[in-house]
Amino acid sequence: MPESPHPHFRWRHALALALAGACPAALAASPAAVTIHVRSDRMTLQLAKAPQIYVAGTFNDDAVDQIGALLASGKVSAGSDVYLDSTAGDISAGMELGRLFRQARVNTHVGAWRASNRRTQPALPATCLDACAYAYLGGVYRWAPSGRDRIGLHDDALPDAATTVTGEPSPKGRLDYLEAMDVRAEWFAHVLTASDHGTVWWDANEMAPWLVANNGRQALEATYHPSPASPELVLSQTVKGGQNRITLQCAPQQVAVTAHYSVGYQQATHVAARAMYAYFEIDRQALEKRAGALPQVDGSALVFTRELPFAELATLLHTLSFGAWIEVTGSPVRLGFQLSPAVAAARTAPFLADCAAMQPGYQPPPADEPAKPSFWDRLFGRVS
Repeated sequence: MPESPHPHFRWRHALALALAGACPAALAASPAAVTIHVRSDRMTLQLAKAPQIYVAGTFNDDAVDQIGALLASGKVSAGSDVYLDSTAGDISAGMELGRLFRQARVNTHVGAWRASNRRTQPALPATCLDACAYAYLGGVYRWAPSGRDRIGLHDDALPDAATTVTGEPSPKGRLDYLEAMDVRAEWFAHVLTASDHGTVWWDANEMAPWLVANNGRQALEATYHPSPASPELVLSQTVKGGQNRITLQCAPQQVAVTAHYSVGYQQATHVAARAMYAYFEIDRQALEKRAGALPQVDGSALVFTRELPFAELATLLHTLSFGAWIEVTGSPVRLGFQLSPAVAAARTAPFLADCAAMQPGYQPPPADEPAKPSFWDRLFGRVS
């Protein structure tokens, strides 16, 4: 087997091959032809705001042609939800489906078709393997599986696995596809579990933290606006239905933090009229929950601002959980959003440094001292 271009996969791949040899996988049933169902009744459009498409069976060239024709027909709008349930197919076809999904701006889930939309009918578990898993990565918004639904790859379908099948993508082709779908290979490795009879299932609980799934949220963006008088940093995240953002403005001894929670004008007006508290959380610890003005409506967003001590800034910018929350009268459920500033720490570092330089008594850090010669350098006279 050629050496893996990404060492993060090597131990998992080796383990998968060893277990597969010891415990051969059960023979799969004959692959079924692709089936496509579209649910676009009034209730679905009212709740989901877009049609739902259910795709099952074999993901091959015929599936690509059928789904491509459906997406091009105009019957499926951007923002539609595609539910996948397939254990057979060609990886190359799965990747082509993923590219079609991304081009059409649709979202992906793992889920099985139910003939009835009634909640009384139990949901059947869905399984998304190999070609289906690569197709899943094409969704603009990708929801991690829940319940008994599963997604994974056979050991020979892992991104760095060598292949001798004509027409199937090489390890480089698979890794390039991950990158094109905004999935970093080193992060993807964290969702892979140990092989189970030759199948490497993805850990659904790890998919969103490592951005293999995004559960309705795009990658965090950080935009710094330098200013000698008042540096400003904007953390924004596009979500299904809008964009949430946190604006930080630096001043001596404090930082003004403003939340913009996008909910739509009608919902914003309704929530503002019933709001009791608005507050921030760092690492799930509320900051002065009952202090400060209530949120105000600004266009389609609810907005509120709090002043935080400068000493809190480094903690805020390095946390994986920074929340902006609103509690309303008569509801046990709070409203708001959560960001992970730590994933953008490299891009927020200049703002933190410039803000620190504005503080009273600031002392610039000492210049780096030259490294002391090692014992061996001194022993062998290599010190100039």
